Order: sequence, then C-alpha cells, then structure tokens
Amino acid sequence: MTTLHLFSRSPLLDAGALDGLAWVRDEDAVLLTGGAVEALRPGSVAAALLIQLPAKTTLYALAEDVQARCLQPERAVTLIDYPTFVDLSVSCAKVISWT
Repeated sequence: MTTLHLFSRSPLLDAGALDGLAWVRDEDAVLLTGGAVEALRPGSVAAALLIQLPAKTTLYALAEDVQARCLQPERAVTLIDYPTFVDLSVSCAKVISWT
C-alpha cells in the first residue's frame, strides 16, 4: 500500500467529511474511525461513495467504532483494532489525515 487515507468526521454531520476520497488511488488504503464509520451505514449517500473506490483499494474501519454504532456494513470492510491501526500506519509510505 502506498498511502493510508484516514477519515474521522461523520458524513452525517459534515457534507465534506469524505471529500478526500477523490484522491484515493489503486493500492491505497482507507481507514474510517470515529464518526466516519457512519459511511458504512447501508443505503446512505456516503456508502454509495465507498462503492466507487478504486477496485484495489482496501477499506478498513475501527471495530469498536462500528460496534458502538451497531452498523452492519454492506460493503466488504476489514475491521481492525488500535494496534493494527498503528501497524497499518507504519506499513504505508504516507498517511493523509482528512480530519
């Protein structure tokens, strides 16, 4: 993976919370944390944006944030914990925080 794109703002509260998705390229990773996991809510406008990610993009979300909101994502997403978040950050060449 070349770049980790980190999102933490809720797309339900901030219309521009996921604007950085336009910069995601193949082989990049996207990590949703905090309110940004609301983008996984089935049927939402934000969920439709995630479906449009490049084919080789890996989508991650913090498991505790998804569980706290009782979400059942439609799209394939890898749920991770904080230690894995750190490992992911270190394994990527760049980390861009869109917060």
